Amino acid sequence: MSDELRLNAPRTGAEIFNTQTNLHTNMDYKFKAEVKQVLDIVVNSLYTDKEIFVRELISNASDASEKLRYAKLSSGGKVADGELKIKLACDEKAGTFSIEDFGIGMTEEELVSNLGTIAHSGSKAFVEALKESKGNLADGLIGQFGVGFYSVFMVADKVDVYTKSGDGKGLHWSCAGDENFTIEECEKSERGTKIVATLKKDFLEFAKPQRIREIVEKYSAYIDFPIFLGDEELKTHQAIWLKAKSDITEEQYDDFYKFQTHAYDKPLDHLHFKADAPVELNALVYIPNDNPERLGFGKTKSEVALYCRKVLIDPSPKNLFPEWMRFVKGVIDSSDIPLNISRESMQDSGLVKKLGRVVTKRFIKHLGELAKKDAEKYNLIFKKFGVFLKEGAAVDFENRAELAKLLRFESSLYADGTKVSLEDYVSRMKADQKDIFYACGADRKTIESAPYIEAFTARGLEVLYLYEPVDTFLVGNLGAFEEKPFASIDSGDISLGDAPKAEGEAIAEDDLKSLKDWIKTTLGDSKITEVASEGRLVDSPVAALCTDGITPQMRIMLKAMNPDNPLPAPAVKLEINPRSDVVKNLVALRKSDESLAKLVLEQLYDNALLAAGLLDNPRTMANRLNEILSKVKA
Repeated sequence: MSDELRLNAPRTGAEIFNTQTNLHTNMDYKFKAEVKQVLDIVVNSLYTDKEIFVRELISNASDASEKLRYAKLSSGGKVADGELKIKLACDEKAGTFSIEDFGIGMTEEELVSNLGTIAHSGSKAFVEALKESKGNLADGLIGQFGVGFYSVFMVADKVDVYTKSGDGKGLHWSCAGDENFTIEECEKSERGTKIVATLKKDFLEFAKPQRIREIVEKYSAYIDFPIFLGDEELKTHQAIWLKAKSDITEEQYDDFYKFQTHAYDKPLDHLHFKADAPVELNALVYIPNDNPERLGFGKTKSEVALYCRKVLIDPSPKNLFPEWMRFVKGVIDSSDIPLNISRESMQDSGLVKKLGRVVTKRFIKHLGELAKKDAEKYNLIFKKFGVFLKEGAAVDFENRAELAKLLRFESSLYADGTKVSLEDYVSRMKADQKDIFYACGADRKTIESAPYIEAFTARGLEVLYLYEPVDTFLVGNLGAFEEKPFASIDSGDISLGDAPKAEGEAIAEDDLKSLKDWIKTTLGDSKITEVASEGRLVDSPVAALCTDGITPQMRIMLKAMNPDNPLPAPAVKLEINPRSDVVKNLVALRKSDESLAKLVLEQLYDNALLAAGLLDNPRTMANRLNEILSKVKA
């Protein structure tokens, strides 16, 4: 007999000695003092959700049934047949909850050993380690009658266990959650184990069938054995993520998605794979049909549930995936997960991150393969969830290079709606082109109506069109793709080389130099850093080019983040078109009416800022326009 258990006086007058096991039946046992401390910790500290006890008991019942099934297979027919099922029962009047399996059962020796697991492990060193770790110890007891079983004492005043193993005798184990437990013989005709929990007054909810039904659906929906609640067989589902892909139909994939996520529509795509290294896992993840964030429903919460051998551990584990993967749904199952004694959270966060890393990389690889195999389907996915991939490419340094390959943008070379990859763009770059050119705007029409695109179109240079607010943040963080830097077409730092021969005559060089000097003096250093005529304009008279690195889109974001602190007016590089009739007329107007010429110049400057998205208050233009119009003679 274990030295961790002490024998008290017989519970009944007769003492029955088992010669095979050297155990006593119809006896009272007492836990050692430190073991009682362990039980107190299990009951009061380890478990946050009281409902967890139902999951633990069902998992133990499933394990017992699985052991019997294995015994049948390995015994060559020597183990008697019997229906393997799990029966739950609620008695609201008596205030009890019970669970019964028809599995392997326990002998007297196993009963003392298994239900005395705490006692067996109850050294002072174990108690102290458990206290210091706050329960975060690797647990080899999960799936056994051990600490998980003792979770029932969170809700029960008294627990009775009735068990029978094979041709063995019926045994009754009983404990009121104090320092004592008893074992005695009892009448039990069927093999297996039945547990009856007499509930505490505060937890009579667990004697209600509907409450138990909810818990089973939440935690134990994929148990291999039928679960009955009274006479009703509760609906369970196949853990299809553990099956071979060749054995699963598309309809089954869709049905599982609807059950797991409570969705009504079909997913856009799924990824199902198994990995053995660096960790063992089975994963089935889905891309849903809609993105709630696009519809204004707030930030999406991750819905990839973590399982261990088909038992739910966490419906939404933190730190499993990088934040940008929050739109993905599904399940991950790993028997490698070291759990704390409560099964409620993972002990080793490093391993959880490793699980997430494996799935993340396979998911990115899957999207890359899909983009090549089925571009139409991938483009639909990107249309709905591309913002998440952009977020990932911007902030996920580990996966940035591969995520960048998944990005898609409209281009000046293709019609509205057609998207290209960065790889496509780089493959078409001219031999002397160093930068990836892009333009930000609300839509295609806005970008193409601005003056900046003219120089690039004239030179046959492709420009990527970026429409979403995250795009500026994205290209700023990416910096480059395949060592090709990103460059905004409204930047004053771009060197485009010689312009193609333009139509129309330019103003004389002397007049051009004089005009530039006058513009610089009139507008002042606070408004412009430089006046240039580098051939970037074809039709437009003027354009404002950013020189401080703060793009118009960045200004919008900064203003939104801090509306009480207005940004200073930007100082821009002003590009003028010496072939524009407007510029030519300005040269002539200086000579005839310089005061009106100054008003026209200020208006042209504001026009340029407005086109660039840099004019914070366009209403100031109204009075000036009226003044200009008042001076126009018939």
